Amino acid sequence: MAKIKGLQKKIFYNFIRMKIIKFVHIIVVVAIIFLFIQCSGKKEEEAIVGNSEEASVPTGLKIAYVEIDTLLTQYNFWKDLTEMMTKREEDIRATLNQRNKELEQDIQDFQRKYENNAFVSRERAEQEHNRILKKQQDLQELQNRLTNELVAETQKNSLRLRDSINSFLKDYNKEKGYTFIISNTGSDNLLYADKAYDITQEIANGLNAKYIPATKK
Repeated sequence: MAKIKGLQKKIFYNFIRMKIIKFVHIIVVVAIIFLFIQCSGKKEEEAIVGNSEEASVPTGLKIAYVEIDTLLTQYNFWKDLTEMMTKREEDIRATLNQRNKELEQDIQDFQRKYENNAFVSRERAEQEHNRILKKQQDLQELQNRLTNELVAETQKNSLRLRDSINSFLKDYNKEKGYTFIISNTGSDNLLYADKAYDITQEIANGLNAKYIPATKK
């Protein structure tokens, strides 16, 4: 009976280890997707900027667009957030890996003692078995808690990023007077746009000029 339970523990351990290996990668992917969606805001109606015989842009409209992918690679605030979140992910991975090593050692010790009849009694073996099961449960709960905390922190940072861009654009547009400033992510929103209407670099420069890193505040 104890031997069967020992095999069950090994299977459970391998399951947790596999989940932890995938854990950080999944969170990073979700975080990046979420940040890009938040920055882009609600998707604008499909538009084509350019010459067309079937449709024309009413006179008086002033339109520009921003390449979000490019903007984020140049925006220092985004770079600092990325560095901070990467450090957070590394800390979580290190914590979970250390706990896994300890759990694996306990499982190996239990199996070795069982096979060598090293437990003084059946009750003592069951106590050790229950302790390891509890440790497994605690590790799973820790992983869930850290996952939730990381997701919440990612969402909070995405809102900070979006708000910083929107706030800047409101002030920026008081002088520029654009009717529309369209966001473009990976050419998803614009089928075609004349580069003359691309203000990405101007926005990136303006954002960085206003951004004060936390270490300098």
